[in-house]
Amino acid sequence: MEIISTSHPEVKIFKPKVFRDERGFFLESYNQKVLAQEAGIHAPFVQDNHSKSIKNVLRGLHYQIHHPQGKLVRVVSGEIYDVAVDIRKSSPFFSQWTAVHLSAEKPLMLWVPQGFAHGFLVLSAEADVLYKTTSFYDAPSEHCLRWDDPALGISWPLSSPPLLSAKDQRGCFLNEAALFP
Repeated sequence: MEIISTSHPEVKIFKPKVFRDERGFFLESYNQKVLAQEAGIHAPFVQDNHSKSIKNVLRGLHYQIHHPQGKLVRVVSGEIYDVAVDIRKSSPFFSQWTAVHLSAEKPLMLWVPQGFAHGFLVLSAEADVLYKTTSFYDAPSEHCLRWDDPALGISWPLSSPPLLSAKDQRGCFLNEAALFP
């Protein structure tokens, strides 16, 4: 598995080896030993999530304060624009975001560490997104940053307003949000 750096030293892209032939393909989507030895990620994954969304759905920017989640994100159908925002006040990268296009055609995976808000925009007609988490979902601990907060200045590739859940419509601005120390 190839490890690709991003603009944030803790956010990583993983490019698995894909073995293709006339029958289709095979790839190893997760290997604890590789992540630990080659990327320094020693996170125990405890939950797998699957999200299916239609074009122009924007999910996020989500995070959990009391039970922070690291996420290993991949797309198994369609394409998304995936964003991670460092919301640790003590980080030299505080409020900086990193984004990557993830698609089924080009099977990359994004590592979003604990202490980051995470969200994505669906670019294809629909997309299936799978992600492993290092903590269980905890509704009372969940928070949401506004996707369009000018303090973040995320360049979402939008041609029209996104489709948002009611929860995402109520997201907080960074200066009002509960953040990590």
